[in-house]
Amino acid sequence: MSFRALGLSDSLLRAIESRHYRTPSPIQFAAIPVVLQGGDLLACAPTGSGKSDAFIFPMLQILSSGARERGRAVRALILVPTRELAVQIGKGIQEALPFLTDPLKTLVVYGGVSINPQMIALGGGADILVATPGRLLDLIDHNALSLSTLSILILDEADRLLELGFAQELNRILALIPKSRQSLLFSATFPPHVQTLAENLLQNPTRIDLPAESSSKPEIEQRAIEVDSFRRTQLLRELLRDPHWSTVLVFVATQYATEHIANKLRKLGVSALAFHGELSQSARMKALSDFKGEKIQVLVATDLAARGIDIERLPVVVNFDLPRSPVDYTHRTGRTGRAGEKGIAINFVSTESDAHFRLIEKRNRLQIPREQIPGFEPTVFIVTPASTGGIKGRRLSKKDKLRAKSVR
Repeated sequence: MSFRALGLSDSLLRAIESRHYRTPSPIQFAAIPVVLQGGDLLACAPTGSGKSDAFIFPMLQILSSGARERGRAVRALILVPTRELAVQIGKGIQEALPFLTDPLKTLVVYGGVSINPQMIALGGGADILVATPGRLLDLIDHNALSLSTLSILILDEADRLLELGFAQELNRILALIPKSRQSLLFSATFPPHVQTLAENLLQNPTRIDLPAESSSKPEIEQRAIEVDSFRRTQLLRELLRDPHWSTVLVFVATQYATEHIANKLRKLGVSALAFHGELSQSARMKALSDFKGEKIQVLVATDLAARGIDIERLPVVVNFDLPRSPVDYTHRTGRTGRAGEKGIAINFVSTESDAHFRLIEKRNRLQIPREQIPGFEPTVFIVTPASTGGIKGRRLSKKDKLRAKSVR
């Protein structure tokens, strides 16, 4: 099946050709006709499957054929959870705009930078606005834009936007948008509770659920290394000696941990930077730029880096701290093994985290063999027995606690 058969215009076909796409991906094949017909859509497809282009191309065609609004109006709104994803989607749209007969005004807005240039740029409204929820509401409060005539609403990484952290902001935004609109929700995962919330936002939606086929699954080697919690940094330093690990994305649980681990690695002679939400936008952009350009070897990040950040040829992802949610495991490991490249996802598993890792395996239908690295064998490791019921850990005995304490 070709892109032409999906109903896209000649100008957009030229834009697609400029990206060297030959055939649509499964999500593009399934979603583009639905979007062009004006229907609501709930789409779940694997990370790296081309979801962004599945809504960018048909959205551009719809807006190109429609009448423009005057004043502060916005015609299409793309909501995303992070600044980095906003920039990435904005770049994808900008690359296609030169091929259109009539250019569409597109703006990308997010927090962490001055709001004044964004307010000035919004003078006269916009055809397409890519925004993070917080900054969008700031602009609305400054009377810089209006959503009263919005015709297309797109939520990318929708599961994250529908979670509790964004719920209040999203509800405020939805209250300002016409009920008569086209709504498109895209994500790599949709847990059951999120699906229920999503369906309340949509009207008779088409549901697309595309699990990764074995032939198109990213080639990711998944490893689980048993190690004492207090020796993880030393083990990471040892693993980083591999000459093939030119860049490594290390996930930790907190903002403090990103700075702490990055600092410890630098003291051990490893080029490393922290990446988290409290950094300024310029610092975040520089860290990503240095990492993508291989000026630094290690980026130590929170789950901020687990979604929407496309890093080509990233060979390794390390879960220094395991993700809290089994769903987040999918997003983290999906940063490697992209665009046909092979990747490695390494998990550090300690006595304390063993039960949680088994839960992650169970929910993601994985069975990852445990391994130990010579010289870094755990001093005490209690293996949680397999069970068909709830997953529970086992308490250390008094003797084991004393042994672990003496080792420390």
